[in-house]
Formats: sequence, structure tokens, C-alpha cells
Amino acid sequence: MPSPFLYFAKSFLLEDVRPSGPARGMNKPDNSFELQAERLGHIRVAGVDEVGRGPLAGPVTAAAVVLDMSAIPAGLNDSKKLGVKARAALGKLIHQQAEVSIAHATVEEIDEINILRASHLAMERAVAGLDPPPDYLLIDGNLIPRGLTIPALAVVKGDGRSVSIAAASIVAKICRDAIMVDLAQQHPGYGWETNMGYPTKCHTSALQNLGVTAHHRRSFKPVHNILYQDKSVSD
Repeated sequence: MPSPFLYFAKSFLLEDVRPSGPARGMNKPDNSFELQAERLGHIRVAGVDEVGRGPLAGPVTAAAVVLDMSAIPAGLNDSKKLGVKARAALGKLIHQQAEVSIAHATVEEIDEINILRASHLAMERAVAGLDPPPDYLLIDGNLIPRGLTIPALAVVKGDGRSVSIAAASIVAKICRDAIMVDLAQQHPGYGWETNMGYPTKCHTSALQNLGVTAHHRRSFKPVHNILYQDKSVSD
């Protein structure tokens, strides 16, 4: 197996040869990273992204997507920049035209190993779910999860720069949002069907009035503080 140094050497080479100038500053993602990876000999390039680091409740969800460069769904973008209908339409196309793997890290894992490591664990699981496995990864962010042994490049703000990462951000968000809507039916009053577990005024007020559920992240300060103050717990 090649040394980790070789993985990073390839990563820097890929970053260095990406086009500069106006094309690099476009507001929407393109396939420059993917095409350069192919020119370096990689055949299966997967974009990887996660959603759900900031919420006070629910899992963190990651997706890994291998796009067909000859059939890239039009309109791919950072999932946060898309409306619900556009995101749903693109999600359907991505599942139809690409290879997709989605995975999670649980609330218990988030509390045990911290949210950053749990996010990386979800990414590792998503990558492991692709069969056959990819031979190169484009990871959203500035860190490569330590459990990945496949050559990889961390792309800061990658969901707005790489079509593969954008696709991963879309399917991950759709999946996690659906989970939170379902949990909202089981635990009404927290507004999860609209805030998706993020610390909105409605959510934090409900924490004070209704207490902490089994789906809340106890290691996050607002939840921890309520438990510390001996507020009621409702599972």
C-alpha cells in the first residue's frame, strides 16, 4: 500500500493543476477537480460531504457520490443554496444517474467521540458503502478523515466548487431532513420539521419547557446546561 505521503503528494498536485482565473471563481461548482483526477489516472472519483454538524439533535449524515461525467445533472450546487423543490428534483436525478452511498453517526457516537470525529466517521462509512470502491476522493472541508486509506483531496467549500461534492451535499441533506421530520412527529414541540434540530429560538425554548429527548446531543452546551440544571428529561 502506498504511504500516506504519496496520497498527500497526489492531492497537492491535483489542487495545483486546477485552472486559475475566472473559471475558478465561478459561483457554481464544476467538474475541474474530477477531470484532473481522471487525467492523473483515477477512474472512480467520489465526492464526499456531510450535513448536520451544528444541530442540537439528530445524527450527522454523510454521502459519497460517484458521478458519471457524461451525465452530470444540470443545476448541481451547494445544497444550502437550493430550494426544497430544486433539491428534491436533483436528489432524484442523482440517485438515478450516479452511484450513491449514505451513512450516519449516531447521537451517542457524537457525544462519545465529538462532532468532528463523528462527522468523519459518517464520511468513512459512506465511502465504505460504495461498491466497487472509488479510487480517489474529493472531501468537503480542510481535513481528510483519518480512517480513509484511499487517496483523497480536502476541498475547502467543496460543495460550491466540485459537482461530485455538491451532489453528495444534496443527497445527504435530503436524507437527514427526512429523518428529522420523522423524529418531529415522535417528539412534537421542538420544531424539528422546520429547524432540522438546529438551535433556533423555537428549539431552545422547547428545550427549556419540554426538556431533553433521547435524540439530543448531550455534549452540546445548550443541552448540557439544561441537564446540569436538573431540568426534566423526556425520552
